[in-house]
Amino acid sequence: MKSLKALNKYFIKYKYLFILGIVITIASQVFSLYTPKLVGDSFRAIEAHVQSGSSKSDLVKDLLLKNILLILGTTFIAGFLTFLVRQTLIVMSRYIEFDLKNEIFRHYQVLPVSFYKKNRTGDLMNRISEDVSKVRMYVGPALMQSINTIIRFSVVIIQMYLISPMLTFFTLLPLPILSYAIYKLSKEINIRSKIFQEYLSKLSSVSQELFSGIRVIKAYAIEQDNLHAVNGLSNEMKDKNLSLSKINAFFAPLMILLIGSSSLLVVYVGGVMYINGQIASIGVIAEFVIYVNMLTWPVASIGWVMSLIKEAEASQQRINEFLEVQPDIVNNNPDRSDIQGTIEFKNVSFTYEDTNITALKDISFTIEQGQKVVILGNIGSGKSTILALITRLYDITEGQILIDGTPIHLVNLKDLRDNIGVVPQDAFLFSDSIKNNIMFGDPKATDEAVIEAAQKANVHEDILGFSKQYDTILGERGITLSGGQKQRVSIARVLIKKTVKVLLFDDSLSAVDTETEKKILKNLYSDSKGKTTIIVSHRVATAKSADKIIVLNEGRIEQEGTHKQLIAQSGYYKDLYEKQRSEKVAV
Repeated sequence: MKSLKALNKYFIKYKYLFILGIVITIASQVFSLYTPKLVGDSFRAIEAHVQSGSSKSDLVKDLLLKNILLILGTTFIAGFLTFLVRQTLIVMSRYIEFDLKNEIFRHYQVLPVSFYKKNRTGDLMNRISEDVSKVRMYVGPALMQSINTIIRFSVVIIQMYLISPMLTFFTLLPLPILSYAIYKLSKEINIRSKIFQEYLSKLSSVSQELFSGIRVIKAYAIEQDNLHAVNGLSNEMKDKNLSLSKINAFFAPLMILLIGSSSLLVVYVGGVMYINGQIASIGVIAEFVIYVNMLTWPVASIGWVMSLIKEAEASQQRINEFLEVQPDIVNNNPDRSDIQGTIEFKNVSFTYEDTNITALKDISFTIEQGQKVVILGNIGSGKSTILALITRLYDITEGQILIDGTPIHLVNLKDLRDNIGVVPQDAFLFSDSIKNNIMFGDPKATDEAVIEAAQKANVHEDILGFSKQYDTILGERGITLSGGQKQRVSIARVLIKKTVKVLLFDDSLSAVDTETEKKILKNLYSDSKGKTTIIVSHRVATAKSADKIIVLNEGRIEQEGTHKQLIAQSGYYKDLYEKQRSEKVAV
């Protein structure tokens, strides 16, 4: 149970609920002891009455009625206390479930981009949902039943021993066999439970990818192929689940057999002892039969509890695997940083750890506060990598990046990202209204600000064309909109964030036509006065009005200058300019 030690901090946090639950459990078990004692007293009274031949049957009836009322009263109190146990221990488990999910989610948010490249979304979702649910069953029902079992065993066995040590010995004789069987079965359950959870994660991941890529699947008419693949994985998971269920199914019959054996031993050995005069009354046998029945559910639940614990252990182990992953990008400066927007790269090189591809090779440039810079280059030349390094999604391999003269790793990470507005290459929109997607840049923005941002991004007219306009709910990842509309909504999301000092556009105008691009750039340059703006593009038209143009080739800076300077010299930029101008003329 080493993996479950990670939950101890939550038991400490909710120690008062935990301790109160234990105290109430003890009280409920004490009251439950009155029932067998009262039943035994009733049997002894009847036995004494029969043996003496007394005519005072009314006294016996009164005693029996009194005992019945006491049994009802103590049973009601014990039941009410059991209800209170659930209100403490089960409620505590829900609090722990809430805290654990939040802990996992917070950790997910600080993990680097490289982590999400290595792990599938379905697996991440399964660990925060299914695995946490398994753990909740351990800190709730399993823990409650374990405490109940330990306390009941303690009070019942002590009471049995005080009445007849010999009969107690024979009653408990099957328990060592039970303990050994539980030990062997629980080991196998742990192994099979972990395998089942892994297959469940695989199925979740595959299903999530299929739903996200349903358009591609339909376009290629490969529904049946994917159905066969999912069926194959589902059948494998079914087999693993059946394997787990089969081993779990051994518990109940085994418990019934052993409890039944104890009951038979009580009746037989107790009867022999009564005949031999070793116990004074048949009432003792009646008490012991009730005691055995009181132990039936706790003993029978041991297997269920062990199963829950082993499943929780396997799930917590999977959770710990992610929680133990340390983020590569950490905030090295707890103090606030005042970002103005001057960016300097000094001999920067960067290699992606997961692919071992060197994206940037010893590049140096300076972007002054408020400058408009366009970065051009072929696919894979390192353009997007520069933007990722400025937002510190990755840390550089060599060299130095300075923000307003301060090394980027010494700038407060939250302030750095708060002051940067990014429109990524692959525009991501949430399955929410268009209005809320734009307000993601500023949750406190007014409706007027949302409309203004949409107008500047040249998407306002498109939105008015929808039946619900700004309240239109988008499909997953913004599937309702066209590629150009998604890009423009993403641009509006950035433009609504007035406090940013740096704007980064990663080829975010590629899906719009040239005329629309001109309008957006005009609004953008007007709105971003005083803000450092970096635009990654493949179009020379985007670069014409820039203060500086940087041309990348295979991770190195090939050219740098203004539009006029670069078209006056041979090279990539001039060739691209001539090519795109001729294409425009041809059209």
